[in-house]
Amino acid sequence: MTARVLVVDDVPANVKLLEARLSAEYFDVSTAMNGAEALAICAKAECDIVLLDVMMPDMDGFEVCRRLKSNPATHHIPVVMVTALDHPSDRVRGLDAGADDFLTKPVSDIALIARVRSLARLKMMTDELRMRALTSKEIGIQDAENEAIADAGRRGRVLIVDDRVSSAERIACMLRTEHTVDIETNPGEALFHAAEGNYDLLIVSLALENVDGLRLCSQVRSLERTRNVPILAISENDDNARMLRGLEIGINDYLMRPIDKNEILARARTQVRKKRYTERLRDNVQQSIEMAITDALTGLFNRRYMESHLTSLVEQAAARGKPLTALVLDIDFFKSINDNHGHDAGDDVLREFAVRVRKSIRGIDLACRYGGEEFVIIMPETDMAVAAIVAERLRRRIASESFPIQQGAGALEVTISIGIATLDTADDNAGSILKRADQALYRAKRDGRNRVVADAA
Repeated sequence: MTARVLVVDDVPANVKLLEARLSAEYFDVSTAMNGAEALAICAKAECDIVLLDVMMPDMDGFEVCRRLKSNPATHHIPVVMVTALDHPSDRVRGLDAGADDFLTKPVSDIALIARVRSLARLKMMTDELRMRALTSKEIGIQDAENEAIADAGRRGRVLIVDDRVSSAERIACMLRTEHTVDIETNPGEALFHAAEGNYDLLIVSLALENVDGLRLCSQVRSLERTRNVPILAISENDDNARMLRGLEIGINDYLMRPIDKNEILARARTQVRKKRYTERLRDNVQQSIEMAITDALTGLFNRRYMESHLTSLVEQAAARGKPLTALVLDIDFFKSINDNHGHDAGDDVLREFAVRVRKSIRGIDLACRYGGEEFVIIMPETDMAVAAIVAERLRRRIASESFPIQQGAGALEVTISIGIATLDTADDNAGSILKRADQALYRAKRDGRNRVVADAA
């Protein structure tokens, strides 16, 4: 795995040492001798991870980290503080500034490379989500970065997995000042508990008596419902090898016993913030996808999606010898609704019409707003006779109950006309079916509206 690592230290010997270690593992290394230079490099998106010294003139590492994490353009860049400071209060100060980890000099090569690789993997996943979510800014979805900066990482849901009850209770007591905490003392049930609990953080003891804690962490990572839940591993003080192995299989952070309350709170806040940030990115991506394929007013699929999807449905039906029917629907005299009652009333009618359409069709049927007051329903594995029954039922449903407008202050009588066409020959395609259904709709409107007409071809 390659990643661009920025080493920030005002001591040239330290810079050269870290640069040599990282370059030997094929990382792309750049350097900065002070905080201002580091901020400028990060602002240009020229690094994936920052290894940041604390003790620097003019601007110390804590301030550099705070500025990186408060800037929407750079807050997602992982920061590892590398320093001679080794008191728990120093680590907490760094974590509270937004650091992703705090390594104490002298740092072993194995620990350094394992941490950088772990953070590089997480950064790559985050970058992919951020790229997919970029278009959301252009279509009005709230920017996830701004929410992430304002998030304090508190009020999360935490599950502690530890078969030593006293140990689990001590950890829970530390965390309950800021989070909702559950305890699972049966490791065999932990995976099911985690999958059902919608947790923001799992804290797993690696000293479980009859279960390999790392195997449990690996199972959490492999299960779809828990794949994105952060894992904070708790290890014994002399278990460095297992801790490094844990980073390789996907744990997000770790703590050595004895546990400092302020440090575990700080690390928990960091992981909860990250979880929420990636969830916001995923939500933005999902909303972007939905907005790209659905009509904003009615919530039905839009014309672009229907036309592309209909081609696949026609090909599948032809290949399998299955029927497929298209319904083209038009709201009668819709222009007069807009002219006499206003466009808001027209929108009310369109929204209610979409609701009634969804209630009248199956899950496999494809309903879309084709344009204006015209709609299309594609019914796979449905012949003309069945489609005509469904169309007539929908026509009656629309005509039998008035449409509320202006938040219920008024109501309008609405009718629809429907044209139907079905897949006839091997030469049929999406365009020809829609054209015949549209011609049948024209005959329905010509013959008096509020009726269903089937294509006679």
